[in-house]
Amino acid sequence: MVSVESGQRQRRTGVRRTEGDLRRRQALVDAAAGITPGEADVPAEAAQIERFRCVIYLCGAPHANIAGPREECTAYAGAFGWEVAGVIEERVGLLPPQGRDGLGQAVERIQSGEAGAVLTAWRSMISPVPQEYDEVAREIEKAGGFLHVKDSARSEQGAAR
Repeated sequence: MVSVESGQRQRRTGVRRTEGDLRRRQALVDAAAGITPGEADVPAEAAQIERFRCVIYLCGAPHANIAGPREECTAYAGAFGWEVAGVIEERVGLLPPQGRDGLGQAVERIQSGEAGAVLTAWRSMISPVPQEYDEVAREIEKAGGFLHVKDSARSEQGAAR
């Protein structure tokens, strides 16, 4: 460092801070970051953030191949950083949502806290009937989660044809 007044170099002295000064400085940093006192003293294992978890629900006709939508949903969840808590596949065709055991299992996983969302490939895998779809979405929300459709545009195009 050059002193403007004398033009001579100044030496840096070794800064020695007391333990109290370090705590005070840390408290100032925490306050600036919006951390309340005592909040930063959480043990490391308790402070770890768990990944968001979802359950993939797929429904198709009895002999339909739903391996493609399964892979797409798994990749989609990975792109969001979601952990897949389970995959439920049903091959019952277009039964009403109330008649499908797998859909009920997906909702139970939300209720138990095992997952926070139900992810499906297409809206029609829940129901092609808007009122039934909305009813299932409300049920999942009441359970504490949400319903997420990977490709809602495809199901809307199919309904428009």
